[in-house]
Order: sequence, then C-alpha cells, then structure tokens
Amino acid sequence: MDAFEELKRAVERVEIVDAHAHNIVALDSTVPFLSCFSGDILSDSPHTLDFKRSLNEICELYGSSLSLDSVQESRGRLGLASSAAICFKAARIAALLIDDGIKLDKTLDIKWHESLVPTVGRILQVEHVAEKILEQGSKGTSWTLGSFMEIFTKELKSEAKNIVAFKSIVAYRSGLAINIEVTVKEAEEGLNDVLCAGKPVRVSNKSFVDYIFMNALEVAQNYDLPMQIDTGFGDKDLDLRPANPLNLRNLLEDKRFTKNRLVLLHASFPFLKEASYLSSVYPQVYLDFGLTIPKFSFHGMVSSVKEILELAPMNKVMISTGGIAFAESFYLGAKKAREVVFDVVWDVWVDSDVSIAEAVAAVKDIFAENAKQFYKLDVSKRYSDVKPQPLSPSFQKEELNGPLTDVSLVRIIWLDFSAQHRCRAVPQQRFYSSVKMHGLGLTVECMRLSSITDNLCEENSLSPSGEVRIVPDVSTKCRLPWVRNQEMVLVDMLTEPGKAWQYCPKDVLRRFSTILEDEFGLVMNVGIEVEFYLLKSVIKDGKETWAAIDRSSYCSTAAIDVASSVLEEVFVSLQSLNIIVEQLHSEAGKGQFEIVLGYTDCRRAANNLIITHEIIKGIARKHGLLASFMPRYYYDNVYPWYDEYSKDDVGSGSHLHISLSKNGENVFMASIEPNRYGMTKIGESFMAGVLDHLRSICVFTMPIENSYERLMPKSWNSSYLCWGLECKELTIRACCPPGAPDGVVTNFEIKTFDGSANPHLGLACIIIAGIDGLRRNLPIPDPVEPEADVFDHNDDNDDIRVPASLRCSIIHIFSDEWFKEMLGENFLITRRGICSEEIGHYMMGRDEKYVHCVFNY
Repeated sequence: MDAFEELKRAVERVEIVDAHAHNIVALDSTVPFLSCFSGDILSDSPHTLDFKRSLNEICELYGSSLSLDSVQESRGRLGLASSAAICFKAARIAALLIDDGIKLDKTLDIKWHESLVPTVGRILQVEHVAEKILEQGSKGTSWTLGSFMEIFTKELKSEAKNIVAFKSIVAYRSGLAINIEVTVKEAEEGLNDVLCAGKPVRVSNKSFVDYIFMNALEVAQNYDLPMQIDTGFGDKDLDLRPANPLNLRNLLEDKRFTKNRLVLLHASFPFLKEASYLSSVYPQVYLDFGLTIPKFSFHGMVSSVKEILELAPMNKVMISTGGIAFAESFYLGAKKAREVVFDVVWDVWVDSDVSIAEAVAAVKDIFAENAKQFYKLDVSKRYSDVKPQPLSPSFQKEELNGPLTDVSLVRIIWLDFSAQHRCRAVPQQRFYSSVKMHGLGLTVECMRLSSITDNLCEENSLSPSGEVRIVPDVSTKCRLPWVRNQEMVLVDMLTEPGKAWQYCPKDVLRRFSTILEDEFGLVMNVGIEVEFYLLKSVIKDGKETWAAIDRSSYCSTAAIDVASSVLEEVFVSLQSLNIIVEQLHSEAGKGQFEIVLGYTDCRRAANNLIITHEIIKGIARKHGLLASFMPRYYYDNVYPWYDEYSKDDVGSGSHLHISLSKNGENVFMASIEPNRYGMTKIGESFMAGVLDHLRSICVFTMPIENSYERLMPKSWNSSYLCWGLECKELTIRACCPPGAPDGVVTNFEIKTFDGSANPHLGLACIIIAGIDGLRRNLPIPDPVEPEADVFDHNDDNDDIRVPASLRCSIIHIFSDEWFKEMLGENFLITRRGICSEEIGHYMMGRDEKYVHCVFNY
C-alpha cells in the first residue's frame, strides 16, 4: 500500500471521539434539518454555500435526489432512530460528549443517545448552573454572595462524579481577560447587578462571572476534570474584541490554575494563531477546532487547520463535529473534518515534515487519542466491521500528485555536485507501486562525477561502496510540457526512510533555511534572472556546428520575433506549473535571452530554477535548437562552430534578488529602524555576511572554471568585493525598485551565481553566510561607485577581489572556518575533488576545453 492509500485508509477508518456536541431533538420530520438554529443567522441559509454543501452530502448519504424535500421524505420514512443511526454509523462516532446547556424544543435526554453511541458523557456548563440556581430563588431570603456560592459549589461538586468536563461561556459573557484578583466585594456587587436585571436571569456582570469561573476551576482541579472554554464562533452575543485567548495569560500564569486542563473550543476562531501559540507555550492549554470545520469553504477549512498546526503540538489538538439537534449535523461535521485533516496531513507528509507512520499517528491523535487522554475516557472500537464512508471523489490520487491515465514514464531527476541534471525514467505503474514510497537505489559515488566526464574524481570523502535512496518529492511532480505523456519529479536523497543523506543538496538547503527561520524567524525569498543562449545547428565545412539564433542587440524586438515560438511556449509552460514569470527580453549576447522568475521562498525557488532549466532545454530541443546556460564563451576559435560575433558576448548568469521576510512581511526594507542605506539592521547584517563570505560562496555558485571568465569591469559583472546602491556594475547591488518608497532598499542582487550552479547548494551557502552576519551583527562596509579608484588601481590586491578562478575559490573556502564548521570538512573535500577535475581539464589549455559546457549546462 502506497503512502496516499495508507493515509486515506487511516482517515476513513478512524473512529471519532466527539468531544463537543449537543442533544438531538425529536422534532417532526417536516422541520428542515438545521432549522433548530434560532435568530436571523440562518434566515438565508438555503442561499449559503454551507447549506448547499450540506444538502448535497445528506442526499448522497440517504440516496435521495438533490432537494430538501427528498431529504425530509427520507427522514420521515426511516424514522428518527433509524436515520440517526445511519448518520452516526457513517460518521464513525465512538464516543459522544454532550453539553446539554442549550435548551431546544423536544430535546432528547442523554440516555437516548446511548442507543447510537456506547460511550456518552455529559458536559456541565457552569454559567447555566448559576442561572438555574438564581432562577429558583433563595427561598424567601435575600441572596448574598456567600449563600449563593455555598449552593453553587455544592451543585458543582454533586455533579462532578456524573460528568466528564465542565464548560464555561465566560468569553461570551464578559471576555477572557479574567480578573484573577477580583474581590468578594466586587463579586457581591456583581451578583446584585445580575439580580436587579430581573428574570430570566442572565449572568453577565464581569466581576461576578470571573468569580464563579475561578471557583469552577478550583472544583474542576479537585475532581480532576477538564474545563472547556467556549469562544470564538457564531453567536451574536459574542464580542470578539475581549474574546482573544491571549487575554487568558494572567490566569494561565497564576499558580492556582497551572494544574487545570483547559481546552479552547473552536480553536478561538478567528484567533487561531493566538490559540495555537498558547497551546505551544502552556502545558495546560489544548485546542478543539470543531465548528471551524463545517462553516467555511473547503479551502477556508484547510487554511484554518494548517494555521492551527503551524504552532500547536499535534498531541494537543482535537476535533469535534459541533453536532446539534439533528443527527445529520454530526455526520456533516465528521465528514468535513476527515477531508480537511486528510488534505492538511497529506501536505505535511509531502513536505517531508513527517513520515507516513507519523502522519497516520497524527490522524489517530487528532480524531480520538488526544481526547481520550484529555477527558480520561475508556473507549472501545465500535465500527471495526463496518465499511467506512469513502472520502469525496476529489480526494483521488490524480488530485494529489497521483497517476494521470495518459502518462507512460516518470523521470526521476537529481542534481549532483557539478549541477548536472541527471535522471532515470520509470514506468508510471512502477512509480506508484514502489518508487514513490521507496525510491530508487543510487551509488553514493554519484557525487564524485564532474562536469567533464563521468569518471570518478580522485579526492573525496565518500565510501567506495553503498547506496542512497533517491525518493521522489511528490510536491514537485509535474507533467513535461514538451512531452505530454511523461512526468518529472525531483528527489530527496536518503540513507534510510526519513533520514536525509548529508550530501543531499535539497536537504542542505532545508537544514540551513530551517536554522534561519528557527533562530531569527526569517525566510529568505529569491527572485532569479535566468539567462541562456538559443543556438541553431548549421553545416560548416561539411560538419554540424552551432551558431546564435539571432544577432540583435540588447532588448531587441527583432530577437523576440525570431524566438517568439520558443519563448511563448516556455512562458505558457512555466505559467501552467505556477512558476511566476515577471518579464522576458533579449540580452546583450547574440542569441541570448533572459527570463525573470518571480519571488518565492528559497526552497521553492531552487526547485523552480531546476524545472525552468528543464523546460527551456526541452522546448528548445523540440524546436530543433540548443539552449545553453553556459556561463561564457567568447574566445576566437575556441569553438570552431561559433562565429566572430561570439567574442563580444559577456556571458550568462543567474543573478539572484534576495530579500528577507518575517511573518510574511519584508523585513529587509527600512521602515521603523532605517539606517543610512535604507535597509534594516537585519538586512544590513545579512548582506554584510554574504559579502564577507562571498569568495567561499563562489565554490558553489560559480562552480566551474568557465564561470570566472564572465567577471570583468564594464560587463554588468564586477570582479571586486564591493556593493553599491542601484549600481549594476557591482558584485552586490542594493535595489530600490519602482513602487518602493524613495531611498528604501527592498532587496539586494548577487551577480556571482550562474547556470552551472546547483541551486540548492548555492542558495544554502548564501544563507550560511547571512546567518553568520546576523549572529555577529556585522555592519555593512561603505558602498562604492563604479567610478571609484578601486576599479583601476587594485588589480593585484586579492583582498578586495572576487576570486579570479575556481582554484582561488577553493583556497578561500578551506580557510573559512565558518563554512568548514557549517558544511563539514568531508563535504568540502568531496567538492574540492570535483573542482580539481574541472581545473585540471582547464589547465590543459586545449581549444576544446569548454566544449562540454555548452551541452552540459
């Protein structure tokens, strides 16, 4: 069974502990389901998406035609008991905890529900108890706080042995900013205020509500019972402003209540992040996201649950159906909860955050195990022999990176240390039956191959034997736009299930981007200028050679015309894969073009760049052309097939635009704490770290000797270690793009990155350097101008130069203690071995020393 089916089976079969529900009512079958809700909130319910979704689901359950009348007819024919049994059986509810504080017409008692579910528990609403006592009166005497509290506490204690939890609606009545120091006098005055309001009694005075709530917490703690706090959803009498759960902080810090078990119902919607934060910080706080589920659009539900699980521990999150009055509402809540949780947990697995075993365990915890422990329930399985209701048809493999019927082969793609795009193609059937879960075996020596030949480099730290597993990252799987019956997918390299190989490029970037986020709360976002040549085959002296497709100048409309069929197909293909293209144009080289990829987080940007290279090369081949990301060609007669126009080309790079975000906001640009350069201290230190380690970074961002041939003054690529404001001649450019406030820097551009780099390793090195700058609070050196003397009189000063060769970069990284610590010396030794092969080939000095580059990159 593959991961998809294993998780789907677990979600469909798990039995639910429904820890927050209300009584079913014995209303006439002619009363529409959901009509039990009072007030105007549902007056337009037949016109809401919620109602339409619900009606469709119920019709499918009963096998009736799609109309409310048909549902009513089915319910009338079956009778209340039978229709309720169908709903609960389909919902697979194994335990039901009922708050009977809501009074509806013809409410069925808790005992009746035991015919549907073997484990039924009662939840006691403390404010309802207080109101009931005050309604009954004081038997001829005036109420005092003392006399009331004596009866109130006695009532709570007498009920404690018959219930599974207390519940409070304090958020609705007076807000969650509980006054933990409320005095007896204030509570007494509050009681009088409630009594003066007359009947029916409504407990709403803040001092009085806070006082009885804390008293109930003490009783709950003495009887080892949890407290549900109802907040965040639905009722018109809820003022959301004081209902933010962060207001509970004083109560949670109070030593009297640290041993209470508290659960925030509805996950305190719309304060999901705040509630999740509390559950991650305070051991006594748990979340129940019932009713967050059936009220939103599906994507709204998924978004809400993802937001909850970003912070909340999975062992502190529970689900409830929010069922009330009609058995159908229990079924609907359970069904939507399964589909939403499946979608969320599947994405977590796809992102490699959990193994499939951990994903299945999370499903069981959320639906049942967490509630069993929190409420201390003994629940036996009820539906082992009952066939589960399947998830909706939309949850098929095709919708979640599953098989398409017309696909024959899946290309399994990886990049090695020399950034060669390598792949194995497997039949689609084998991909889904085996490779998707278990991957393919690959010799560990795959990382010893250079771009020159497929011979193994001599110097390395790898074992001479053994294999790693290349396991598909299904979140990257997509159809090949130029070969419609094939797909491609990028891989992770694992030594065992769930354990990444230390040489896996994707994991290297994952590790350091995680450090950046965990330590500083930052995400590095990247936009990329992808430059490449389009070359055509020509016959010269009886031999096939290659020449530029066009000889036009920079940003020429003629060049776009010549290559329009290729560029149009590339653009449409990238767009179909949700890879944003901001612009494209012809570059300064003959037959050279640039496509600018939009900003995204660094891990996605690395994946996007690999896929973009594949698309451009593949579509060019389809049109009989050769696309090359080779850094530079310009020597006379180096390539017999290149004409005299090639000598003036300045080469191709993949310039990066880097910014930093925190909680989705750009924190590189100056706002509250600007410095003299228009960037924040965070941005300055990160960029300073990159500049400080730039020579080491070059080992991975300019990984072949040919890379260094494009670094020279007056060629849009500087050979000096410097930066400037909006100066395209410098190695690092601080950018203030159109639309940004005047003088404010939104990002910086790095020129020392080209198409021969492994994107994951190159971006990881930039993060490594940036982390060092942040940890040391490095200041940025003064900016320079292109006219500065540094460009004319320092050719021999290596301290201010970008490395002039790959050999120089290697020397620098092995003298860089920070990079040796971060990447490990063995990792760098293997990289040096590959570089040695590249350098040796270059030193032979033959005319064909770069021949391989035009085809390999």
